[in-house]
Amino acid sequence: MPKLTLNADSETVSLAKKLAQSNHISVSEMFSQFIHSLAAGDKTAVELGPLTRKMAGIIKLPRGKSQRDVLTEALAEKYGLKK
Repeated sequence: MPKLTLNADSETVSLAKKLAQSNHISVSEMFSQFIHSLAAGDKTAVELGPLTRKMAGIIKLPRGKSQRDVLTEALAEKYGLKK
């Protein structure tokens, strides 16, 4: 297998090692999974659960509003920040 050398600051290297260890994989395997997920167009590392998949798409966003806008408004209303 070919070898690849990457340069990163010590904080990034430390973080990569901790992430890999917490996922019980090597940094090399974690990097490989990351590259394959990007190549496949995978925008999230988390697979949706069955309930989330079932519920996806049942709410229509108001015209001109993003999911983030709707969430921001809902949280502002919930916590009494909405004017």
